[in-house]
Amino acid sequence: MNGTRWLYSFLIVLAGCASAGGVDPEHEAANIPPNVVMIISDDHGWGDYGFMGHPAIQTPSLDRLASEGMVYTRAYNPTALCRPSLATIITGLYPHQHGITGNDPPGGEQTMRDPVARGRMVDLFKRSETLAELLGKRDYVSLQTGKWWEGNPRDHGFTEAMTHGDVTRGGRHGDEGLKIGREGMQPIYDFIDSAGGRPFFLWYAPLLPHEPHNPPARLLAKYQAAERPMEVARYYAMVEWFDETVGQLLDHLDRQRLLENTIVLYLADNGWIQPLAGQGQFDTRSKLSAYDAGARTPLIIRWPGHVRPGRDEETLVSTLDLAPTVLRAAAIESSFALPGLDLRDRRALGRREMLFGALYAHTAVDIHEPAANLLDRVVVRKDGWKLMLPHAPNRGVPLTMSGTMPGWKRFEPELYNVRADPEELNNQAAQRPDLVGELSAAIERWWSTTRGRP
Repeated sequence: MNGTRWLYSFLIVLAGCASAGGVDPEHEAANIPPNVVMIISDDHGWGDYGFMGHPAIQTPSLDRLASEGMVYTRAYNPTALCRPSLATIITGLYPHQHGITGNDPPGGEQTMRDPVARGRMVDLFKRSETLAELLGKRDYVSLQTGKWWEGNPRDHGFTEAMTHGDVTRGGRHGDEGLKIGREGMQPIYDFIDSAGGRPFFLWYAPLLPHEPHNPPARLLAKYQAAERPMEVARYYAMVEWFDETVGQLLDHLDRQRLLENTIVLYLADNGWIQPLAGQGQFDTRSKLSAYDAGARTPLIIRWPGHVRPGRDEETLVSTLDLAPTVLRAAAIESSFALPGLDLRDRRALGRREMLFGALYAHTAVDIHEPAANLLDRVVVRKDGWKLMLPHAPNRGVPLTMSGTMPGWKRFEPELYNVRADPEELNNQAAQRPDLVGELSAAIERWWSTTRGRP
């Protein structure tokens, strides 16, 4: 490590030891905080990448990012639905802590565009701190693009935003922000170029490879094959389309000579298995399920000189780890006790034995009581054992607001070893009641629904 980087790292440590909020004024000029670029794909299967070994999908830009950063292949979202997952990423809190457990308020389709009902959920979210708010205290400028559910991003610390969040003008989950990637990357280029030397935070969460699956014809032609259903070819092409936009973003940062002091983070907000015609909106064992195909994602962190490139197929990592990683890198403290770990702290990550998560109804039953919406609590252990524990009081709560997907029909615990059985086909709960009991007790220690909200 050269002298400049050594001095920078030393000053970061000193600033991190300061009181809450703070940067030591004597070191303010020398301590240049890193830029932060967060790339979040939407409805993306955890194995659907070149660097994850997919036999057909090509993702050269993400492959490049993976080769230059640390790749964690055993990363999980604490829930498998976009709104609560994104809320966790931006706050560093579990859904039962930040209060956003589903996509829509009670009432289903009737309240999807109701400004009062949706405003209550946004007000609930405002009780938490966001990365944009906290980074703003360190003089960061920030831009929101893509998916965003919590009203106007400027109300949550972003200095600039594509999304307006006004439900009376079509605001629900991103509105104008959903044009990013699909209609070019110019708003991001303009933002980066206008930062003027100030540190910046970029939220890039495009509606990709999310439906509508309408990729450019040149990419669709690439994946069409006689033995491949058209629905699958379209999804594959969407993944590569997303990858192209990532390449455009990274290339712009490179041209501006910003990659050296920029933390680039990549993950997917939830998983996906592409269904065929007539099989429903999505496979019931992927998005909006507690199975790995719903919650698991690869996670990449790239920061030259601070994170050694590599590939880790053993360590359990959570999207809860993103916020503490960014905040500690920028020498900022949250006023909340964040449950995640700093991704740069390999020793602490190595000591982690379990990850926890939960599955909730798509449309909330009661926005003020997380357990009222709870379907499953989940634990994954380092040795691969995973328990999905149904929340018995909520049997029969529908998964979606529209009724297009079947209701919750699983009433008994399911136990898998996801290292030996990654597709979770061999439920061993009946054969291992001792392990079910042990893991159930661990879940109860993590979040006891009988004790209410922590």
